[in-house]
Amino acid sequence: MEESTLIQKRVDKVILRIIERVPAFNIDALDLTIAIPVKNEEVNLSRCLSEIGDDLARHVVVIDSGSTDNTRQIAKSFGAEVIDFVWNGRFPKKRNWFLRNYSLQTKWVLFLDADEYLTPQFKSELKSTLANSDKAGYWLSYSVYFLGKKLKGGYPLRKLALFQVGVGEYENIDEHQWSELDMEVHEHPIVKGEVGVIKSKIDHQDFRGTAHFILKHNEYASWEAARFLKAEGINTASKKWTKKQLLKYYLMRSIFIVPLFFFGSFFFYRGFRDGARGFAHAVLKMSYYMQIYCKIRESRNL
Repeated sequence: MEESTLIQKRVDKVILRIIERVPAFNIDALDLTIAIPVKNEEVNLSRCLSEIGDDLARHVVVIDSGSTDNTRQIAKSFGAEVIDFVWNGRFPKKRNWFLRNYSLQTKWVLFLDADEYLTPQFKSELKSTLANSDKAGYWLSYSVYFLGKKLKGGYPLRKLALFQVGVGEYENIDEHQWSELDMEVHEHPIVKGEVGVIKSKIDHQDFRGTAHFILKHNEYASWEAARFLKAEGINTASKKWTKKQLLKYYLMRSIFIVPLFFFGSFFFYRGFRDGARGFAHAVLKMSYYMQIYCKIRESRNL
């Protein structure tokens, strides 16, 4: 009898330990998976996960590309699931790979970068919107921070980063490692169905500094130039492009895209309201388009 009681106590302890390690399921949480693609994001990730909270979404997944800092440990400390991604330089990249290979158990998926932070206003509107939604996805807007403060002007940042599981995926672009970017950046999701808009904004603020901003945009420029060169002269290449993409790739044929971008950012979208910060931001973004133009010309002359 005593031996039986001792065994039962040991079993109870094991069960208790298992229960303590299993995250509590919040019945009030949205039928939503938040997927965060990362690589060496220890500077930003803590705040990103903290702002999500533990009662917003049923599942939070961090998709890691071999981080060598404390990214994985930070993700696990917040209770997020961590999965590994290794890119072979071709399609699919990180987000499409996740959509195709991960068994999503929720109705909705939201892709969030580690330097994007959900605001209370956004979370409130998200809850009320998804409660009775018949849309396939939603355009999201972002407040951009530069040199430590939120920008009042400049080109608006919008992304189709929230959609129903199974209604679509990011553009299928067969590249040959045009850059070191293993995640879809300027590719956009193509979804089947009506798309709505969530007006409340997400904060976008990268705490890794100006040096990282410049290096990151150099990779973006390499990718954009390679995509332009591959699509050039192919009549079918632009059929699925958005109006914004069509305009961008049309203007890339000319050096005038550089001053036009600066004029649009600083004057038309009132970047001048941010003074020196607005001017500096417009110049850096303008230099990004100069990089694209130069990389295109350089490739043509090889």
